[in-house]
Amino acid sequence: MLKLLTADQVSRAIEADGFHFPVRVLSAAEARRLSRPPGGAGARAGRAAHRQHAPQGPSALHLGQRAGARIPKILDAVEDVIGPDILCWSTTFFTKEAHSPSFVSWHQDATYWGLSTDDVITAWVAFADAPVESGAMKFWPGSHLKKQLEHRDTFDKDNLLTRGQEIAVDVPAGEGVDVALKAGEMSLHHVLLAHGSGPNTTDDRRIGYAIRYIPPHVRQLKVRDSAMLVRGRDTHGNFDLEPAPRSRPRCRRPRRPSRCRRALGQGALCRHRPDAVPCLGAGRSSRRSGAALRGPQPGAYRPRRSCSRSTILI
Repeated sequence: MLKLLTADQVSRAIEADGFHFPVRVLSAAEARRLSRPPGGAGARAGRAAHRQHAPQGPSALHLGQRAGARIPKILDAVEDVIGPDILCWSTTFFTKEAHSPSFVSWHQDATYWGLSTDDVITAWVAFADAPVESGAMKFWPGSHLKKQLEHRDTFDKDNLLTRGQEIAVDVPAGEGVDVALKAGEMSLHHVLLAHGSGPNTTDDRRIGYAIRYIPPHVRQLKVRDSAMLVRGRDTHGNFDLEPAPRSRPRCRRPRRPSRCRRALGQGALCRHRPDAVPCLGAGRSSRRSGAALRGPQPGAYRPRRSCSRSTILI
């Protein structure tokens, strides 16, 4: 039984055309919240990494983004295509700043990834509105049926693909389909579908988050690789499994917020809930004297956020 897509969408759009869009998976507010990782990483970068075999493994993501790969509506749609056992193999942010000349040439994802089969589906989630003018993706319908096409490396400085790889054939004029999305919508496309995108000519940033999903029978042929089990069971053991994101309880009783703010970065663990997200307080307070023990406690670490804020999990 299909969970989100219709039989026609799976057979006609995914199998015949190689793609389907749009699918609403988040509200616009949720999408924008997930696009803001701590410390300025991820979507804040102007140029996304797209390495040869694993653009960005699940362990490289902060907790909110790792949870983003487990969004139920995304997984429902992916399950309709590849089945109930699903691994998240890799992810990449593709960000184009306002009036950026950055583009992505026509290419097939499978060319450099080293996976054993083409049973791979990419969910491309718009974390900001992606109209055609912002450099929205373009799909070449049915190109996945041509199997693996020859590619050439251009190393163009404005190409978001690090090798500047592009298919060595011309896409017929008028056959490209523009994939305009609203924030919180996604597209699905086959790993062999030829696709690309143009520059961003608008006043707004375009943020896309690509998540690659595979069934457990797929293998990595280049190295021993890792993936995150996001639904069902790992029936083959072809990948080292990454840990699933866990929400950590937060301290709900910060005693002196002003003291917490002044002690930012001292690295003390929260004394109200030792298992909570680290408190930004000045350390464990002595109940006898009420004085704070200055400096980080043994085993403490530099916190990223106050215990009074919860981690985004979806």
